[in-house]
Amino acid sequence: MATSESTMEFLMDQLAGLPGVRTRKMFGEYALYLDEKVVALICDDQVFVKITPEGRAFVGEHYEEGFPYPGAKPAMLLGAEELDNDERLCQLLRLTAAALPVPKPKQPRKAKGAAKSPRPTSKGAKS
Repeated sequence: MATSESTMEFLMDQLAGLPGVRTRKMFGEYALYLDEKVVALICDDQVFVKITPEGRAFVGEHYEEGFPYPGAKPAMLLGAEELDNDERLCQLLRLTAAALPVPKPKQPRKAKGAAKSPRPTSKGAKS
């Protein structure tokens, strides 16, 4: 089941006070970015925050681990209580983003149908 637009609207309303936050739709679900770092995934109307030592210390021992999709790394599954407290949610995402490494710059894509370099001609070929 894909994440609903109403879930995303609610989440973005909760994060309105957090500069640098954006989402990107991926395979019917969403990645949540803060400072260009993926800090959480939103899958099946549930929010899964990447686990970092700083985030774990902030939340304490009372968090549930979940998997956003089969084969994914475990993440903090946020419940309604965490999502309803916008200040606490924003702070968790700030701490998570600060703990994550800076993403590597993407390599520029080659244009489709880009001109190939000409083939070298063999020596002694007659024209």
